[in-house]
Amino acid sequence: MSLRCSQLVNVMARRFKVNRQMQNLPKVEGATPLSFYDPDNPDVNLFNLVDDEIIRISGSPLYYFKQLVNEDYDDVYLESPRKAIVSEPVTVHAYYEPSIVEEVLSNFGIELTNDQSFVFNKSYIEDSLGRSPKPGDQLKPYFQNQKYEISEVQEDGFEMYGVYHLVCTAKLLRDDDDTLNQEVSDVADDIGGYIDIE
Repeated sequence: MSLRCSQLVNVMARRFKVNRQMQNLPKVEGATPLSFYDPDNPDVNLFNLVDDEIIRISGSPLYYFKQLVNEDYDDVYLESPRKAIVSEPVTVHAYYEPSIVEEVLSNFGIELTNDQSFVFNKSYIEDSLGRSPKPGDQLKPYFQNQKYEISEVQEDGFEMYGVYHLVCTAKLLRDDDDTLNQEVSDVADDIGGYIDIE
């Protein structure tokens, strides 16, 4: 049996040997009829519609607050010292996985680590907002009393050379109006109050 295997290996080795050089393939300018890249392909629109429907079914509505560009907007840091946010939000749909706020004790004290990733359908969100999401915009889910500020926007979800998702990474917003507009009094509670030196 081993002799038969060795003869078979020899036959196979001889059969796949090439005794002449392969010719260079001709240069093709532009797309061919079999190219996968075709921006006018109707399948791109189908993928887009299916993706939008999946996000609407599995996601939830949110309030989207757009940031206005001030005259003191810094092009280097891509932010403004005084952030102007639109008071009337736009209602949009996105997919995200809600998580609890974690308070991590580090060398610098307690830090809130609750970064969220919100997934939007690219065509839907750009049509709803009139522009693409930008860092500095704020999001508030319908059923959570938390606001998030978008820190990064990335394209995702590529099928048939189309872009279908925008993934927005957002940080928990701590300097919200509800937090900043609280009255500050000189009198604290009895346990940790101020000491009257006079």
